[in-house]
Amino acid sequence: MASNRRLGRETDHRMLMLRNLVTSLLDKGRIVTTVTRAKEARSLAEKMITLAKKGDLHSRRMAMAFVTDETVVKNLFDNIGPKYTDREGGYTRIVKIGPRRGDAAEMVILELV
Repeated sequence: MASNRRLGRETDHRMLMLRNLVTSLLDKGRIVTTVTRAKEARSLAEKMITLAKKGDLHSRRMAMAFVTDETVVKNLFDNIGPKYTDREGGYTRIVKIGPRRGDAAEMVILELV
């Protein structure tokens, strides 16, 4: 994991939550989440896109080990990766949308550029 944000969860739960966030982001193209979750998911999603840009079998297997859905991995390597071949990083964007109604947590939209 890239940084020391624990997000109030044990390691197994935190990694599973981040895997689900990254899978949803790569599947849908944008997700709504909190700022800290988005910052963690952003680094992991960019690593997956970098693997897709390489496009070899080892990269595909590494992506399959992290992303929870085979169809998302296929889309990642067939569509998303080739789209960013001329880009040197910065595949995602975080846009703040204001506080959440229930607990006033700062919410953002995490989307692919």
